[in-house]
Amino acid sequence: MRAQSVVSAAGTSALMLAASAAAEQAVFHPTSLTAPFVEQFNDAIADSRWTISRATKQTPVGDETFSYVGQWEVEEPEVYPGIPGDKGLVLKTKAAHHAISTLFPEPIDPKGKPLVVQYEVKLQKGLECGGAYIKLLTEGEGGEGFRAGEDYTDKTPFTIMFGPDKCGSTNKVHFIFRHRNPVTGEWEEKHLKNPPAPKITKTTALYTLIVNPDQTFEILINDESVKTGSLLEDFTPAVNPPKEIDDPEDFKPESWIDEAEIDDLEATKPEDWDEDAPLMITDTDATKPDDWLEDEPEYIPDPEAEKPEEWDDEEDGDWVAPLVSNPKCEEAAGCGPWIQPKIKNPNYKGKWTIPRIPNPAYKGVWAPSKIANPAYFEDSHPSDFTKIAGIGIELWTMTEDILFDNIFIGHDASQAKKFADETFHVKKPIEKEAEGSLEDEDLDHPNTLVDKIRLKVYEFIHLATIDFATAIKQMPEVAAGLAAAAFTALGMLLALFGLIGSAPTKVKQTTSVKKTPATTKAVAPVAPAGEEEKKALEDAGVPVPNPEVTNPEVRKRTTRSTKD
Repeated sequence: MRAQSVVSAAGTSALMLAASAAAEQAVFHPTSLTAPFVEQFNDAIADSRWTISRATKQTPVGDETFSYVGQWEVEEPEVYPGIPGDKGLVLKTKAAHHAISTLFPEPIDPKGKPLVVQYEVKLQKGLECGGAYIKLLTEGEGGEGFRAGEDYTDKTPFTIMFGPDKCGSTNKVHFIFRHRNPVTGEWEEKHLKNPPAPKITKTTALYTLIVNPDQTFEILINDESVKTGSLLEDFTPAVNPPKEIDDPEDFKPESWIDEAEIDDLEATKPEDWDEDAPLMITDTDATKPDDWLEDEPEYIPDPEAEKPEEWDDEEDGDWVAPLVSNPKCEEAAGCGPWIQPKIKNPNYKGKWTIPRIPNPAYKGVWAPSKIANPAYFEDSHPSDFTKIAGIGIELWTMTEDILFDNIFIGHDASQAKKFADETFHVKKPIEKEAEGSLEDEDLDHPNTLVDKIRLKVYEFIHLATIDFATAIKQMPEVAAGLAAAAFTALGMLLALFGLIGSAPTKVKQTTSVKKTPATTKAVAPVAPAGEEEKKALEDAGVPVPNPEVTNPEVRKRTTRSTKD
C-alpha cells in the first residue's frame, strides 16, 4: 500500500475513534468564571444560599390573603434534558403563589458601570398564564435586603424586574426599574415601551439584559439582540418629569365657548328635496341579451350522480340527485327569468339635515395655564441604580415545572457571553435534537456528526485555555483525536512532497476499453466505514480511501472485466 493510503487509513481510524467519543453527550462541569453573582444550582435548596418564603400576600383587588405555598426543587429537567448532571431551580406547583430569594455576599453597586443580568428559563410544560421573570432586590438603608428570606413578598422593593410574562393579551419581556424622585423622595416604576415578545418553548431560552453607563440598554434572547434603546427616552412614565405642569387651581370659565360650529337656524329644506326617493331604481333602458336562455334553469340535477346502493327509499325517502350548474348557462349570457337590473337613483338625496356653520362666539379649546413643576428634577444618569442586595423570584402561574438556571449578575458582557457558551449553547442543540426541531439557526451547534465533533473540539480548547492538563484528563478522546488528525495532516504533507513513501509509479498508457453495462454493474462499491462517518469525514476535509483502489477483490474484478 502506498504511503498516502497508509497515512490516510491511520488518520481515518484515529479520527473515527475520536468522532465516536465526541458524539456522546457533554457532561456538566461547574463554571470557573467569576462574577459578582453566578448561580448554577449545584446544591439542594436546604444546603444552598436560597430561602423559600413563608410569608403571605394580599391581592390588590378584593383584599384576599394568600400564602406562598408553591413548592421549589433543585433537579434536572424532565422534558428534553440537555447536559447530564445539569440541575436547575424548578417551580413545582400549578396555580399557586411561589417566592424564593437569596442575598448577595456583598451588595452590587451599578453606579458608573455596565450592569449585565442573564439567566435561563425552561418552560417544560409551556406557559399558559404566568411569569418567569426575576427581580433584583433593593439594598436597604440598614445594609440588608428589604424583607428577603422567609419574609420575601411581592411588596419587597426591587431595583430591576426582568424576564418573560404571558397571560391573556400580555405577552412580553418585562424590563422595569424603580427610580426615586430626589425632590419628593417618592419611588416610581419605569416600564419599557413596546417590550419584545418572549420565547415560549419547552426548550431552554436565554434572557440577557445589558445596561450601559451612557444610559443605553440592550435585551437579547438566545444571544440575539431583540431590543435596544435609552433609559431616558424609551420608558413610561419618563425618568425626568416636565418642567411645567397644568395649574391644578385653574378652571374653565362658564362663559367659555369651545364649540367650533353650530346649526344654521335660518336654513330650510328645499322644496324639491324628496326624502322618500329610493337609493336604487330599475334600469328601464336595459334590454334582455339575445343569447339569454330564459327557458333553461340555472341548476340541473347531476346527470352522473347515482343513488347509493345502501339507500333505502322507505327509511331515507325518495332519492334526489344533487344539483350542479347548467353547462348551457356557462356559454350564454344567463339562464332563467330575465329581470331588468337596478341602478343608482340620480335623484336620491336622502334625509335632509340642518347644515352647520362656524360659531361666531368660538374662543378655541380651553387649557389650564402652566405653572412651574414643584417636583421637577433632571437625572441624566438613571443607570446609576440603587445598590442591589440580592435576587428574588416571586411568581403566580397556572403552569408548573418552570426551570431557572445559570444566573449571571455582573458588569462584563463578554464574561456573560462566555458563560452562555459554556452552558446555553452546549445544551440548546441537544434539547433541539431531542425535540426534533433543529432549525437553520442551530447549524452552528451540534446537529450532524461533524457538528458534534466541532463542539467537542471547542469545549476542549476552552478547557485547555484554563488548564491544559485538566483538559486532557477530562476529555482524553478529543486530545487523542486531535493528535491523530495532526499526524495525519503532517503525513499527507510529507507524502505529497515525496519525503516519505516510494517513488511515484509510472502508469503505462493503454487504449481505452469501453465497459459494457454488465461490467459496470458488476463493480459494487465497498464503503470503508458507515455512510454517516464517511460523509462526516468528507465534510471535515479528511480523505476517504477509494474502495475500488484499496480493495483487492474489486481491483481484481475490474482488471478481469477490462481484459474481457
